[in-house]
Amino acid sequence: MDLQLQSFDGAKAGNITVSDAMFDREYNESMVHQVVTAYLAGARAGTHAQKTRSEVRGGGRKPFAQKGSGRARAGTIRSPIWRSGGTTFAAKPRDYSQKVNRKVYRNALCSILSELRRNESLVIVDKVELESPKTRDLLAKTDALGVKNALIVTENAAGNLALASRNLYDIAATDAAHVNPVALLRFEKVVMSEDSVRKLEESLL
Repeated sequence: MDLQLQSFDGAKAGNITVSDAMFDREYNESMVHQVVTAYLAGARAGTHAQKTRSEVRGGGRKPFAQKGSGRARAGTIRSPIWRSGGTTFAAKPRDYSQKVNRKVYRNALCSILSELRRNESLVIVDKVELESPKTRDLLAKTDALGVKNALIVTENAAGNLALASRNLYDIAATDAAHVNPVALLRFEKVVMSEDSVRKLEESLL
């Protein structure tokens, strides 16, 4: 299929032929939800740690006699119902990552890209170039494209583009190799260079 190609300055630059399998696929909401959930779960550190009653220091001696004190029976001052005691269901380090088949992940990305195209949220440019690492220069380019909130995808996002975008909240830049479903769904627009489109076609199809 053919998509309109623009220059990074906003001028029309012709058409680009792309794969129907990547940009004209039916949107599968359940599959996208599964992949996004797994991606966010994999980002969790899982390093939280609390102590159970057996791990809290102290509490080895019975605090008072079993009978005759008029108080409830107690075997240790580190019981979870006591102040400074252990935690009943203590959190332990764990791995939150979820397994997602590679084919499902690729299909989900293609589904998201197809939906972005249908919603006119996808902007394809010939190439993304900045002569200087200045934020105002990048904002001038995005203003010419008519985007205020966008993810810029290039074949290599290092250099001037990375420096110019790192101080912006509504504009972000990433490599085609590091495109993820959360980033594609977070921004209102996705600006992709022609090289990044070809790179994604190689990796997803």
